[in-house]
Order: sequence, then structure tokens, then C-alpha cells
Amino acid sequence: MTVDLLGFLGVVLVAYVVPGPDFLVVLRSAAEDPAKGRAAALGAQTGLCAHMLAAAAGLSVIATRSPLVYDGIKLMGAAYLVYLGVRAVLAARRAARERRDTNGAPSGAPEAEGPARGRLRSGFTEGLLTNVLNPKAALFFLSVLPQFVDGDGSMAQQIFFLGMLDVVIGVAYWFALVVVAARLRALLARPKVRHRWELTTGWLFIAIGVSVAAVA
Repeated sequence: MTVDLLGFLGVVLVAYVVPGPDFLVVLRSAAEDPAKGRAAALGAQTGLCAHMLAAAAGLSVIATRSPLVYDGIKLMGAAYLVYLGVRAVLAARRAARERRDTNGAPSGAPEAEGPARGRLRSGFTEGLLTNVLNPKAALFFLSVLPQFVDGDGSMAQQIFFLGMLDVVIGVAYWFALVVVAARLRALLARPKVRHRWELTTGWLFIAIGVSVAAVA
């Protein structure tokens, strides 16, 4: 089995460096709680595994060649991103209202809501759904990966190999991002900064969701 690893690695690194919905999910989760950020990263990569297995089995051909299936997945993904954004905006407004009710008393470092297991489950689910409901991930495995495989070998095996390499690289990248993002926690201890952060990331989610739904 011969694959163009150098070219593939270049494409994968560029794809991860360019921010997308999964980037925003991992970043927000890590700023809230590093453990939740790692869970979101693993969820995002699990979503990629689903697309990779579907591509290796040929199932993605059906989805991407059927406008109805593709549009359905796209709209579900867009709706989920908008949901995440609305939830963040409402949380920011609720926190601001609570600060006004307590005369602006500082609340200290931002605390993640709920028990630890619930936070991890929430982070993993957000990362998973963000990538599973992203049809562009399916297109990546279906149309980009085959460009780096040897036509004389097994297409499914090579796509599986490159897909797993992509997932492993992604885990390393996301975990590095979590380390960096976790340092934002001290900054987010300031109520006004946290309020702006929640509003900004919330509206970004909404904007990305709307743009995903609008693009044909």
C-alpha cells in the first residue's frame, strides 16, 4: 500500500489550522474546563471516525450524491450550531442579570456547571454532533482522501489508514489547543470579560450555523 503521506499531512494540517465549528466547540469547552475541552476534542474526532468508516464502506457516496440527504444533514448541523449559539447568548445574559441583582459582586473564577461526569458527557456530545452533522467532513473523506491513495491498492484500506492518521493528528492538535485555551480561565474570571466571551462565541456559532444553512 503506497500513499502520498507528505501531501496528505500538508492538507490535514491546513484543515485543522483553519478554524471551523469543531475548533470553536473545543475552544469554548476548554476555556470552561480543560477536562471538558479534552472530552469535546475526543467527541469531535469520534465524529470524524464515523465519516471515515462510512467513506471506507462507500456509504458516503449515497449521502453526497443525494441532494435530499446532503441538505438534510446540512440543515441539522446548522440547527445544532444555532442552538449552541443561542444557549451561549442566553447564558451570558442570564449571568449579567444575576450580577446586576447582586450589585455586580464578583463571582470569582468561572465554574463549570453540573457534576464532572455531566460536563464531560456534554463536551463529548457537543464535539461529536458538531462533526457528525457536518457534511463537509463526509466530503473530505470521500473526495480529498482518494487523491492520496494508490489506485492499485485497496481503496477502503487506504482511506481507513489515512482517516485514522487524520484522527490521531487531530487529537494531538486539539489537546494542544486545550492547553492554550485553559489559560483563558484566569482572564474569564473577570465578569465583564466572561460576558463578552460568551456573547462573542455565541453569536459566532449562530453566524456559522446560518451560513452553513444558506450555502447551497
